[in-house]
Amino acid sequence: MNTKVFIAGSMNIKHLDPKVKVRLDNIAAQDFEIVVGDADGVDSSIQAYLLDRGITKATVFCSGDSPRNNLGNWPVYRVETNHAKGSRAFFTAKDIYMAELADIGLMIWDTKSTGTLNNVLELLTRKKKSVVFVNKTKSFMNISSVENLEELLLNMSEHAKQKADEKIKLFNRIDSLKHEQIQMFA
Repeated sequence: MNTKVFIAGSMNIKHLDPKVKVRLDNIAAQDFEIVVGDADGVDSSIQAYLLDRGITKATVFCSGDSPRNNLGNWPVYRVETNHAKGSRAFFTAKDIYMAELADIGLMIWDTKSTGTLNNVLELLTRKKKSVVFVNKTKSFMNISSVENLEELLLNMSEHAKQKADEKIKLFNRIDSLKHEQIQMFA
């Protein structure tokens, strides 16, 4: 079975760091299948890089009728959702589906984006690992446990954490993951 990598990131990151490009080259060299979203920012930057490299093993996921970006004219998977078009829940539907489908995630994060953080949480909830490139520190972090997640959150300002809690119920979800971990060892 072919490994599927869910690649996503912050919409306000418009340029991929050279370290991320090396990871993408490694993913392609291993013939992994890439699942990517259709948003501006990291999604479209990933698409541009894949197109430039002639990588064909990619699928673009979108919520609704058609993708906002599909630079390489790759196959499109449309995720049906009943959420209001254009709402956070509308676009999150495709991310949740990609987390379900993927074996691992590669996230490029600005330390603020709740969408990217939500993807890490979705993968972790499904007991799947993600590798997060923290754009601010230009370093990768492997997230496969609640402890790893809490270490990742040290990169966030208190204000960003509060916003994440309002938008995606960050603290409740961490508590649920901790509780689940405790139950596994009980």
